[in-house]
Amino acid sequence: MTEPVLRRSDEIEYDPVDAADGLEKGVLINDDHGAPHFAIRRFVLEAGGEVPKHTNEVEHEQYVLAGAYTVGIGDETYEVEAGDSLLIPAGTVHWYRNDGDEPGAFICAVPHGDDEIELLE
Repeated sequence: MTEPVLRRSDEIEYDPVDAADGLEKGVLINDDHGAPHFAIRRFVLEAGGEVPKHTNEVEHEQYVLAGAYTVGIGDETYEVEAGDSLLIPAGTVHWYRNDGDEPGAFICAVPHGDDEIELLE
């Protein structure tokens, strides 16, 4: 049986994402914390930051917490802001760019498993 877990905000460590410019990731909950099926992470995309075109082996569900930025998914480009939600299917090309003056932040949920990332640029 899975045990409940509470992680406080001051327990979350944020690390730069090597493949991106101006992106940091904090793992909120994952299998290391006893989550049996999904991981949730919080990302911060700094003003001027960008993530190159890439694919992931697993789907991504995202919820925009703060700011406004551009997301490319497949052949479409979207302007997103706080309160918006996205589904990025497994294997779909996607990218991010923050042309604004404020950081953007989003929650990203992914199923456990091999989340191999393939950079396309």
